[in-house]
Amino acid sequence: MTGKQIIQTGAIFGMLAVGIGAFGAHGLKEILAETGRTETFETAVKYHFYHSLAIFLIGILALVKPEWKKLSLAAVLMAVGILIFSGSLYVLSLTGITWLGAITPLGGVAFIGGWILIVVAASKN
Repeated sequence: MTGKQIIQTGAIFGMLAVGIGAFGAHGLKEILAETGRTETFETAVKYHFYHSLAIFLIGILALVKPEWKKLSLAAVLMAVGILIFSGSLYVLSLTGITWLGAITPLGGVAFIGGWILIVVAASKN
């Protein structure tokens, strides 16, 4: 992905984080309270938003440092992390399907991998 594409991806994920967070706070408030999953949903939104911002910043960094080739893969891993980590927590919060909690850590591993690749990209140059 190019820096521009990474920025666009981060912006789309950020937009979704705001929308999902607002919908959860207002439209799903009663459902989440009934299921006792408000904190789980909030955790999903926080990680979704933090990593959307990270993807956005990776895109800016990729424009400034195009020779840091690992940045593109770092952005992809963070996007995968959002989909798996936050996505599984969203579904868990709304459906109560508890086995989804078993795949949530895979999203966390993707987040960690993305952060590691940023370190590697910055270290090699």
